[in-house]
Amino acid sequence: MDTNRMLTISEVADYLQVPVATLYRWRCEQGKGPKGIRVGRYIRYRMEDVQKWLRSLEPPDDAIPSRRHHA
Repeated sequence: MDTNRMLTISEVADYLQVPVATLYRWRCEQGKGPKGIRVGRYIRYRMEDVQKWLRSLEPPDDAIPSRRHHA
């Protein structure tokens, strides 16, 4: 997918595998969801913004608990 192309809300919902309604709800809740841009009456997303938002959800490497059992 061309990272410079603007994505529709349906394309982002499909990419994230969430309902379109979820993206609209996230837009109404401050600080949730990827950054969207209003173009006239439409919402568009940059793939780089969607990917940046996804990376922000990942826990830091040191926050992942070890699966080792200490004997």
